[in-house]
Amino acid sequence: MLFGTIKKQTLNSLFIAPLIALTAFSCKESHKKSESIALFPESGSTYKLGDEFKAFVKTANLPDSVQYYVDGKLIETKKDTSNININTSNLSLGTRIISAKVFSEGKEEEIQSNITILTPRVPKQFGFNVVKTYKHDTSSYTQGLEYHDGIFYESDGEYGASSLRKVSVEGKVLKQIDLDKRYFAEGITIIGDKILMLTYKEKVMFEYDKNTFELLRTIPYNHAEEGWGLTFDGNVIYNTDGTNRIFKLNKDTYQPEGFIEVYDNKGPVNYLNEMEWIDGKIYANIYTSDLIAIIDPKTGEVEAYINLSGIRKGSVEDESQDVLNGIAWDAKGKRLFVTGKKWSELYQITLKEH
Repeated sequence: MLFGTIKKQTLNSLFIAPLIALTAFSCKESHKKSESIALFPESGSTYKLGDEFKAFVKTANLPDSVQYYVDGKLIETKKDTSNININTSNLSLGTRIISAKVFSEGKEEEIQSNITILTPRVPKQFGFNVVKTYKHDTSSYTQGLEYHDGIFYESDGEYGASSLRKVSVEGKVLKQIDLDKRYFAEGITIIGDKILMLTYKEKVMFEYDKNTFELLRTIPYNHAEEGWGLTFDGNVIYNTDGTNRIFKLNKDTYQPEGFIEVYDNKGPVNYLNEMEWIDGKIYANIYTSDLIAIIDPKTGEVEAYINLSGIRKGSVEDESQDVLNGIAWDAKGKRLFVTGKKWSELYQITLKEH
């Protein structure tokens, strides 16, 4: 993600406010709404997973029947305007659409409302210990980082300076190809013998041969406005776009097949950036913060945060480049690596729970 388009902010503001990115996806009340019908709960209501709430309509006249839906699925039909009870235990986190179809005198009217389901659990908090420090090329505006077979694969961004690299653990660039200056390279992930790379605003993905870095395919990218991060669990590719959404892409076609919304106990977690798949969880950098979120890929719940504040000791020459970004996992050796944009160091760390 291009630094400077999002100003640094306090950590509280990252998680309390819904933020601009989410509003692009928020569901507003349907244009079919009649002024003579009101649906409750009101739009914007928030519940914790497991809560029960009442849904009902208010109408000027007694209807023949009312059908209630959650995300388009019929829940219950009533012959009057008395409430129904909806338990959130089986609902997904995030924005859910509550709708009612009111039937009266042969006519049908529909009204919608949206609610937000949050996790009731407070995320665990982890600090870190630095096990070892390695050199990192300060010319690399790190966007994506992968560790495979003793080698780091790294994409670095910025217009006119984007590249794909193969780097030794000691920090030596072993192989590099530069992208055309019109492209801003973003996240990468490795799928078998191929590397998939996002671009920032150019609406394309690049597929490379992992060994030769030969460009194999250019794939249109239309499901999100921007490309940020990628990771792969062996079956599904996960893709961030700077909001709290993580898209699921088909591993063969690279086309979207759904998404999850990421929430903690306070609200949506936006600015999800570079990711890594680690032991069944998604680890994601939160852009411009010192936090890595550990996310349940099934529910979108943030189970924990890793706070890497202070990992860089001493003065920072260029504050504008002091951005944590880059997570790599050595699955065989169980080693976790992190770095940042144009950082001079890459760190192997272990976690410690607060």
